[in-house]
Amino acid sequence: MNARAQTAIRRTNKSDIQPRKMDFQFDPGIERYWFGGDQFKTLLLTALSCTFPEGERFFVRSVRHYQKNLTDPLLKEQVKGFIGQEAHHGNEHEVFNAFMEERGVPTSKVSDFVLNGLKMQGKVLSPERQLAKTCALEHFTAMLAELILERPEFLEGMDQRMLPLWLWHAVEESEHKAVAFDVYQDQVGSYWTRTSEMAITTVEFVGFTIFHYFQLRAEMDDKTDFRSVMNGFNWLLGKPGWLRRLGPSYLAYFKRDFHPSKKDSSQLRQQGLEKLARMLNRPELLEFAA
Repeated sequence: MNARAQTAIRRTNKSDIQPRKMDFQFDPGIERYWFGGDQFKTLLLTALSCTFPEGERFFVRSVRHYQKNLTDPLLKEQVKGFIGQEAHHGNEHEVFNAFMEERGVPTSKVSDFVLNGLKMQGKVLSPERQLAKTCALEHFTAMLAELILERPEFLEGMDQRMLPLWLWHAVEESEHKAVAFDVYQDQVGSYWTRTSEMAITTVEFVGFTIFHYFQLRAEMDDKTDFRSVMNGFNWLLGKPGWLRRLGPSYLAYFKRDFHPSKKDSSQLRQQGLEKLARMLNRPELLEFAA
């Protein structure tokens, strides 16, 4: 996989959060199970990718609802960066999802399910709840992003042609991890709404991730790799137990004085960007490092 070298990185707002338009292209020679030849790991990350395009658009809508009411000049600029980054994430993962569909993975089935589900949530939930859900999901994505940046062995075995997509996404999720939260605190501020929505969203996130994994697996021609599933659950919850290790970061969200920026991840992001720039031979990616 590569990104087109001629794609420029240009400043779009007056904050440190700048979108990087990548235009990833996927090598046709990449195998279906590009994560170490493992079905479970590949389909789990693909299931997450299927939720990203419509999920990112839901995030943008929930933040944009309050955008006109913001008075803090810096936060207004950060929101512009947040919207730009999320838009690019959705676009790039749509390309990836189409690539996987061509390899017999029914990504469109999951994407359509997510689209319909988020449409319903948009009708049922108040703007305050939609923004609180965005904050909760942004916390999940930030935790996973910073796990990727801090512990590169988490992605050990992944085809190197796939790694830039996940590394780029991780860097930018970490960069804008506080934006939706700051909008929420400025415009809503309810501790109860924030934490109760996190509890609800946790059940949804875990439940639907499992469901989407089986949605993909059920319609494939090699859907009975139970050893891969058992090894995958051990990878997540046993040893090394990557999800289990996120427990303290997850629970921190329920503290009254929680703020995403209390964890300074700037050095992790810098290292991630340097690695990405080397992999793609694109030093300009380092120009706007937040």
